Amino acid sequence: MTQTTSARVRTESIDSIQRELTAFSRRARALASQIHPGMTLVSYAILDHLRECGGCRGTDLATHFLLDKSTVSRQVATLEKLGLVERSPDPEDQRGQIIHPSDRGAELLRAAGEQRRQAFLSRLAHWSDEDIDLFAVLLERYNAEPR
Repeated sequence: MTQTTSARVRTESIDSIQRELTAFSRRARALASQIHPGMTLVSYAILDHLRECGGCRGTDLATHFLLDKSTVSRQVATLEKLGLVERSPDPEDQRGQIIHPSDRGAELLRAAGEQRRQAFLSRLAHWSDEDIDLFAVLLERYNAEPR
């Protein structure tokens, strides 16, 4: 393969990855609104991260998601209105608050996680174990790359 052909194939592959990740993102946004009508993909990701880390401050969320503090504040306020998160005093700094999923939020995440797991099992039912493992390894590698 010549260098020009290799560059063209790489460009076509990158374009395909971009299209497929966009399609994946659209499905994820649709799923978020199915989980709860007032939920966006960003608010779902925030709620899931709060579950995963056991709760954190709003500034930690902004740093993790590379979002402006005001954006995080609006998303958290929405989650709070929906009864999906609660706040408690930060034990290390009483001026701050730790945001964590409420019991209702944790249950919603559990049910959504099971729904997602079943969707993936169905979607990947005809894939070999080796292909699924490779897909997982490559996604982990992609997500581990610095931004």
